[in-house]
Amino acid sequence: MENQLIWKDEYNLGVDIIDKEHQKLFTIINKLFALKEEKKRNPKVYQEGVKYLKEHAMGHFENEELYMASIGYEGLETHRRLHRGFREDTLPALEQELIREEYSQTSVDHFLGVCAGWLIGHTLTEDQAIVGEKVSKWVELLPEEELAAMKCVIKKLVYDMFQLDAKVVSDAYNGEKFGKGVYYRLVYNADHQEKQWEIIMAFEEKILVNTVGKILGVKSDMLDIMLINASRYTAKQFVWHVMQQFPSLKLYEMKEENLLAYDKFQDIFEKKKPQISLLFNTDVGYFSYCVIAPHLLEQGIGTPIVADNAMLEIGKYLSKREKTSKPKILVVDDSVTIRQAIKSLLGTSYEVSVAKSGVSAIRAITLERPDLVMLDYEMPVCDGKRTLEMLHSEEEFADIPVIFLTSRNDPESVKAVLELRPEGYLSKYLKPTEIKNRIDQYFKKKRG
Repeated sequence: MENQLIWKDEYNLGVDIIDKEHQKLFTIINKLFALKEEKKRNPKVYQEGVKYLKEHAMGHFENEELYMASIGYEGLETHRRLHRGFREDTLPALEQELIREEYSQTSVDHFLGVCAGWLIGHTLTEDQAIVGEKVSKWVELLPEEELAAMKCVIKKLVYDMFQLDAKVVSDAYNGEKFGKGVYYRLVYNADHQEKQWEIIMAFEEKILVNTVGKILGVKSDMLDIMLINASRYTAKQFVWHVMQQFPSLKLYEMKEENLLAYDKFQDIFEKKKPQISLLFNTDVGYFSYCVIAPHLLEQGIGTPIVADNAMLEIGKYLSKREKTSKPKILVVDDSVTIRQAIKSLLGTSYEVSVAKSGVSAIRAITLERPDLVMLDYEMPVCDGKRTLEMLHSEEEFADIPVIFLTSRNDPESVKAVLELRPEGYLSKYLKPTEIKNRIDQYFKKKRG
């Protein structure tokens, strides 16, 4: 990895505001590279640098999306999805790792490798596509709900096989280098069929040492022939288990496998468009799981239901139905201004209903159970405390999560609220964007 990002003319879009923001992001990353080289790194300085990068990136994404909307760019939703993934998955995962590992050399390398790689790739392809210079690389990703299902399958397998919790770092991984790695390619097809699955996996060396190596009883932290061969076998078993989730793939057999040098691995990402491209962190190392199989986008309305797969397909159908409905929120507040403001704020992402008192809240909950109640703590007659007690007294309502809304933030008031053990509390004086962010984070955490 180079220690500096060099701005080149080919990065320019010809859109002044975007080009200047890109150059600023390059400058910030270069300053972080410079900090990395210092023998005595100050975590607080690095923390401020990461915070500055994040704030600038978020502002840039917003400006870029406004520009795309203003010119009627057809790829806006795909581009917005990539921004959202970087904002909600990649940066938070990298930040958490930095904090957890106290800005260790490995965590800094992960952060800079993924961020720098993402920025260069995104600027050279996706941003160039805005002005018609190139075609978006990610137009052929699977739909979000299908990618979410694949993430769940992989995370469960990692836990079942290695007792490790895998966390998604990116769902648009572009071959960025995240440390010393092993790169592995598998090709599957069925007799008399042209369709094939090309699966590309990258493993940080230390994840192989800490998983396959431990199973073998290897004490060295270096790769050798035995460990590589065992890792190949384990990877094939892993892929086989993933493919068992697709009934139509039972006839597919492995036809080819390759161990790749990094430049060959990178060539694949430059020349082909993956349908699945996921990067995970297990806390003992990173790995990626990528699939190139364009026919996945041609499957029409879904897999035909036959005797062998009926239960699986019905379960998938019911799961999709549940995912299409928005989470339900009940806002309880005696102020019509507060009720309507929160309903307007959250209404695009959630199904929001309102109630003006504790009694009407109980009535509303009886008619339709919400996924979350946002409850005013200081209502007259039947205040938030009494309303919560009424909810807890009814067995069928006792597990409905409640977040208190309060206009007080002094220590005694906060203590009184927390003693009731709500799911959380929000100050009414927070900025609307902060309230929305807190609610989004709550549901994201709940989904796991």
